Amino acid sequence: MRKLITPAVSSLLAALAMSASAVPAQVPAKTSTAQANVHVMPAIDMGTLQRERVYRVYLPAGYEGSGKRYPVLYMHDGQNLFDDATSYVGEWGVDEALNQLSKTCGLDMIVVGVDHGDKLRMTELNPYDNERFGKGEGDAYVDFLVNRLKPHIDREFRTLPDREHTAIMGSSMGGLISNHAINRHPQVFGIAGIFSPSYWIAPQIFAATESNPALKSTRIYLATGAKEGEAMTEGFNQMSQLLEQHAGTGQWQAQLEADGEHNEASWNRIFPEAVSWLFSAPCNKPL
Repeated sequence: MRKLITPAVSSLLAALAMSASAVPAQVPAKTSTAQANVHVMPAIDMGTLQRERVYRVYLPAGYEGSGKRYPVLYMHDGQNLFDDATSYVGEWGVDEALNQLSKTCGLDMIVVGVDHGDKLRMTELNPYDNERFGKGEGDAYVDFLVNRLKPHIDREFRTLPDREHTAIMGSSMGGLISNHAINRHPQVFGIAGIFSPSYWIAPQIFAATESNPALKSTRIYLATGAKEGEAMTEGFNQMSQLLEQHAGTGQWQAQLEADGEHNEASWNRIFPEAVSWLFSAPCNKPL
């Protein structure tokens, strides 16, 4: 006998279906891809931001027995740097790249990756107030890096603490805040990797960079993908022209990647070349 489905029952079934779809299926946990020399550290207080943040430390192979001191690269969005299990849409592969560069070029460094603040990311990594996203916390964020995190890292690890061996790098909003960091603390950061910077949200960054008193002695690698959109390439072109006019000769590179997109896969691809050039490694070409 044919069963009739009344409108009320139909509505109930639809509601149940929607409820079921709203509950995510049990997805197996991703396997960690972080290399053995990456360490997840306890959360550290962020000072005036009145919050704590986990950070991750990459130590070069042989660190424990070397007795050497190493340059330090500070990076943002730590969840996306080393481990596919914690990344949003894939990792940068910083640990794999540096392990390989250590073998082929003798390029060794410490990397400190600060986890992003999820919903706070758009304000933490923006040095300027924005009508859409809110009050910028970028000054407080880079002050935290300089006044709290860096002194802690210099105490706990064998670092080369001077500006010539202290770098900062990030992508998107992380690229923007890296640019801001060399402007706000030019005595601390002498090296910057600026990938796909979100200049569209903070056009004030151009004047601030031009007036940076240490710009001529700061090593800068600027990169953006040609497939990232007009706003991104316009910002890249404007900063490239500024660097050509005001940065030190031989101190900067600007690469518009023909196939580059706004994602971790593109940043993974350009990272080895960028970090090799920034730290003057003997083989500063892509692996």
